[in-house]
Amino acid sequence: MKSALCRNRHFVLAALSMVMVRVSYCKLTKLSIPAIAVYFGTKGRYEEVNPHLIDDILFVNKSVVSPPAPDCQAVHLVAVIRHGTRFPTSKNIRKIHRMYDVVMNEASGNEQWLRDIKSKWSMWYTEDMDGKLVEKGKDDLRHLAVRLSKSFPTLISEENLRGERIEFITSSKHRCVDSIQAFQDGLFKHWNVEDVGFRHNVNDSLMRFFDQCKRFVEEVENNKTALKEVALFKSSQEMDEVCRRMAHRLQIPHSQITPDLVEAAFFLCSYEFAIKSKNSPWCNLLDEVDARVLEYKNDLKQYWKRGYGHEINRKSCCILFHDIFRRLDQASYDYRFGEATKAVTIQVGHGETLLPLLSLMGFFRDETPLTAKNFPQQQSRKFRSSRIVPYAANLLFVLYECTDGLRLQVFLNEKPVTFPNISDPAPLYHTVRKHYSDLLGGCGFKKECELPKDKFKNTEL
Repeated sequence: MKSALCRNRHFVLAALSMVMVRVSYCKLTKLSIPAIAVYFGTKGRYEEVNPHLIDDILFVNKSVVSPPAPDCQAVHLVAVIRHGTRFPTSKNIRKIHRMYDVVMNEASGNEQWLRDIKSKWSMWYTEDMDGKLVEKGKDDLRHLAVRLSKSFPTLISEENLRGERIEFITSSKHRCVDSIQAFQDGLFKHWNVEDVGFRHNVNDSLMRFFDQCKRFVEEVENNKTALKEVALFKSSQEMDEVCRRMAHRLQIPHSQITPDLVEAAFFLCSYEFAIKSKNSPWCNLLDEVDARVLEYKNDLKQYWKRGYGHEINRKSCCILFHDIFRRLDQASYDYRFGEATKAVTIQVGHGETLLPLLSLMGFFRDETPLTAKNFPQQQSRKFRSSRIVPYAANLLFVLYECTDGLRLQVFLNEKPVTFPNISDPAPLYHTVRKHYSDLLGGCGFKKECELPKDKFKNTEL
């Protein structure tokens, strides 16, 4: 169904202030979506996680975000948000260039998609793009801001914005700073506010804790053996078969197609779709069988570098975990004994911010660890980055004052999720605190992240 925005030009002119936050709507309804789009992992669109947004980018299902009970009043909201859609990093751009050169110089065949690559597609990625936010990424955060203000109108309100009861925190990375400014821009345009300036605090201790955790840097980030399962899977039979299928499609000797080139083609398809909303001819180099293999390879990386693979991955985010509960504690105290100083905390970081936090709290934990050898057995795995941390992924903690006490709801990507091993979808706050008592009482950043005194840096890493 076409929206009124698309049908009624007069309405568009009358609602000019909302054009920027609804601009993607008409485009999205006409997209030809690649069959492999749901396997793009951390490079996937937010709309693949919430397909209803393809029809209306500002749609909110009020029944999903309603309070736990009619008597409940929202007290505070803490949102941890990943930045929006970005350009490839310079490292991946170099891989993309190598893949492009191979196809242009070596590939043969008469398929239309190959002719389109060779005659119509130009290499436009340059290394200076290096992970910068794209316009679609700004839209991601503008749209999210409007939806959250509609979902939690008593908290994310114009009154709270003007009263500076909404706190904005971001990573220092340009894509995160640009994302939080886009989020603010979405709110300002939604309420037609012009006289409130952009304010945010840069806090890498919270949003990039992994850089400052010495033990993580030493034992995982700079340790070549920490991701051995990823390396093993790159040389697996499953990956070799993907290389062979791609070589056949391009009519190139199998020896010339490496796992890195296959991944570069996968990245090209995902970036073209996420950035330009195009089903690129590059997507024809892979089918869904290939995409499931590549998704698993990327999930292995996230699992062993940011998730359950190594305990320090999770413990590195103790500082963020404690900060979230400190804010919720303060909000509950302020609500009961005085005027609330803050109603909302909006924090923008990275996929590397969200995954350790979710893992620390026990979300998406599989009974069997992900390894290079158990790909066939992990087809129904919980730990699937495509569904957990697409661009603009968000984890929301919403505290309510109810007749029977404080209750806490948690949402991932605007959908309610239950705390691990707690059946109540909105448990009493003291139940949640008791459940995480060991982490709240311990899990000190200094204790977890400090290297043992007898630990010397391995200069070979």
